[in-house]
Amino acid sequence: MNVASHALRCTQCGSESVGDSAPADFRCTTCRGLFEVVYPWSKAEAGQPESSPAEAAAEARLPNASALRWLWQERRTSTLAADQSGVWRFRDLLPILKDTEHPVTLREGNTPLYELPRSAAALGINWLLAKHQGINPTGSFKDTGMTAALSVAAERGFEWVACASTGNTSAAMSAYAARAGLRSIVLIPEGKIAWGKLSQSIDYGAVTLQLKTDFDGCVRVLNELIQRLPIYLLNSVNPYRLEGQKTPAFEMLEQMDWQVPEHILVPGGNLANNAALGKGFEELHHLGLIGRMPKISVIQAAGASPLVQSMQVNGGRELLPMTADTRATAIRIGNPASFHKAVRTIQSTGGWTEAVSEQEIALAKAEIGAEGIGCEPASAVTLAGLKKLVAQGKITPEERVVLILTGHTLKDPQYTIDYHRGALLTEQEMGEASLRESARHHELRREPMVLDVDGDTVLHTVARMVESGAAVPA
Repeated sequence: MNVASHALRCTQCGSESVGDSAPADFRCTTCRGLFEVVYPWSKAEAGQPESSPAEAAAEARLPNASALRWLWQERRTSTLAADQSGVWRFRDLLPILKDTEHPVTLREGNTPLYELPRSAAALGINWLLAKHQGINPTGSFKDTGMTAALSVAAERGFEWVACASTGNTSAAMSAYAARAGLRSIVLIPEGKIAWGKLSQSIDYGAVTLQLKTDFDGCVRVLNELIQRLPIYLLNSVNPYRLEGQKTPAFEMLEQMDWQVPEHILVPGGNLANNAALGKGFEELHHLGLIGRMPKISVIQAAGASPLVQSMQVNGGRELLPMTADTRATAIRIGNPASFHKAVRTIQSTGGWTEAVSEQEIALAKAEIGAEGIGCEPASAVTLAGLKKLVAQGKITPEERVVLILTGHTLKDPQYTIDYHRGALLTEQEMGEASLRESARHHELRREPMVLDVDGDTVLHTVARMVESGAAVPA
């Protein structure tokens, strides 16, 4: 480990330590805050004098902005595994390994940026894009962070890694551990994880332990485990995870020809993802690759919205934990570890927080599916939240918006099946829908039909659908 290339700085008290001396739980021994990775060229801590971007780049002997952009694009034609990764292609801005050209990688990243024309038209806005992190090797954004943190674990000689998970983290960790030849342990809340995600960690060889508790209870047990055994923690409190998870910001800007969108909307669970993206944009701004920051907003499910409630009650000064309850299992977290990091990102970029109901999530997921893209339920909170921000006048028609879709639609197929069969939402939840929302649900549902094996029956059924336009996604 090339510890001289970076340090870990507490995001609350500012104390620093070298990377390999961090506590096993990645908590500051002074104030229990979380760490972030800083480099010789990083922006100085608040209140400390700092060099200009040009001076900082010169001191660290970094190439200029144009050279970096050219180098990153040039690597896309390389056959080197690190260059084919959408994380390690940007390794100049995450020198966390001694050998950054040979990380543990599954060619993650380089995910598509899709247009959402139907959703944009319905909202009356001109620019709506979706950065689909579900198009990653294990189907979620967690791969971008896991390649970074797992590579650190492997380089430091750990044989065992572990995480607590609502599903996506366990899938990513298990896959990358298997790739590196390490053993992995997954702690998950019993009965509160989509089977599509659980099947992945099992298939990749993880020791999978279902605990009779929620995600936060799994975290407590995991912390006891890592304190007693030589096991490397790979939850999002690990600051190296965020180094990988910041790189979609770099990709997004490449895909937009380095034009910065006005708004980024991120699903909120454990809250590390928006902090990671904020760090990525901040570093690019500090180094002079972009001229301004986007507003980064966090959307949560109403039944798992501790960030939203804390912002409303005390402006984000103190976390108000809650017992989380939502069908969007990836964000069913009531005591998010990266709360303070998330608040800092929202406040520094001028973003907002919003909570959306189960009915609003289900409708937004169906609308994204009708665009031919699809996503897991947790991702759909971004479109549901966007509707509210547009209605409040916080996002105007001419502003460019990017939704972060965090997981693939096949992560939770039962949710989709139940929705289209009309079995997902309760009468009470549907009763909360407006007349327009109820009509949209009716338009979007596509329940499979069972017909007799008879050509005329099938022909007449399809003909009626074609004539009515029902066969065309709304």
